[in-house]
Amino acid sequence: MARHPERVPLLLCADAEGNISERPGYEAAARSGLEFVPLTKEDFIELPNGSELFFLPGRTPLGRNIKSGCIEEITGSLAVSAFIAPAHTQTYLSAFTKDKGAPVLPLYAYTCVGWLNDKFYAAATRIDPDIRQDVSQFHLPLIEQNIARAKEKYPGNRLIEHLSSQCAMTYHCRASQNYFLNRWECPLPVSPACNAECLGCISLQPEEHGMTSSHFRLKFTPDVKEIAEIAIDHLETAPMPIVSFGQGCEGEPLLVGDVLEEAISAIRAKTSKGIININTNGSRPKTVEKLVKAGLQSIRVSMNSARKDWYEAYYLPRNYVFEDIMESIRVMRRNGRWASINYFVFPGFTDSDSEYEALRSFIRGTGLTMIQWRNFNIDPDFYIRKAKITDPGKAMGVLKLMQVLREEFPWLAYGYFNPDTEKQERYLPLNPEMQEL
Repeated sequence: MARHPERVPLLLCADAEGNISERPGYEAAARSGLEFVPLTKEDFIELPNGSELFFLPGRTPLGRNIKSGCIEEITGSLAVSAFIAPAHTQTYLSAFTKDKGAPVLPLYAYTCVGWLNDKFYAAATRIDPDIRQDVSQFHLPLIEQNIARAKEKYPGNRLIEHLSSQCAMTYHCRASQNYFLNRWECPLPVSPACNAECLGCISLQPEEHGMTSSHFRLKFTPDVKEIAEIAIDHLETAPMPIVSFGQGCEGEPLLVGDVLEEAISAIRAKTSKGIININTNGSRPKTVEKLVKAGLQSIRVSMNSARKDWYEAYYLPRNYVFEDIMESIRVMRRNGRWASINYFVFPGFTDSDSEYEALRSFIRGTGLTMIQWRNFNIDPDFYIRKAKITDPGKAMGVLKLMQVLREEFPWLAYGYFNPDTEKQERYLPLNPEMQEL
């Protein structure tokens, strides 16, 4: 159960050195799209373990004056936000005004956060009970020990080297660390190239954006042997196993579809266990069809919006269009396979009336199986400016959006992570037949 505070938490502010403290007399206020709004105590949960606090340079915090009820600037201070731990979805953004000349914020999500009775609280909800990326589940010495064993077991495997030195130990990627702990989902990055120029790409940013990518992009395409030997071993030995192509440290995996087709066939020739998944932009439905025939069981398509204009303004796709991603999902559903969207939640836009109507149409038109409610890791003002997004209209609230969609589509799974076999077997029979798509 979510633990709400006894009242709305106090506003947090920071000084120039990054020291964070509460502001007496002011409640935490929030941002929803282009508006600044007061919140209720039910909008907050205790800050999840594993979350981080940021102070935001060049941003003046906004708080609700408890006496007057007005939202006011707290001059001489810096705004504070939370980067929420995995399995949680933000419902409101941190509220601030942007100073002239303020730098572009790094690629994180900036969630509203406050302080009350010696505890931090954030405007968020736990959307997935799965503990696979909870900070309590990781022990670095054991990860390091298992990395050494994997390198000894697979000498010369470039993918093992990348997953260990870059992903697990440099980026502290929980998915790669789980691989070395021999459990759950194993990441399989495969593509150094991409056919989109996403504004919030974490592996490649043009200099003119004024921000640094948080990962180095994969510089090689693994061969079939390198992929298959990792995947087969993981699927055969790990509990609730999944192997996933398409990670944050690479480009678009469908661009190396021939390699993936051969690798999936090689994997399924050796084992029928677990789930083979691809995280993708869904740009090549014909390639998806080939991968399904080879044994692909699950797809997750990333989206900032179910509206074509908002989607293409963010992804800047090359040689594909929004309709292609819809068709990739239909391909999976026509074949009885699992299809998720990796849905970037931007409070005030994601829950706007216009986006809600577009998402309803998208679900009905694709037979979508699941929404993974992911936080949008991007400077909100940078996104609005670069994508040229205008006022989206009235917002219902992220929690309300989740509720009304669940009422209309009771068979639609919610979560944060790619589902294992058990979850797929539980939800797929509930999903309407989609052969007509």
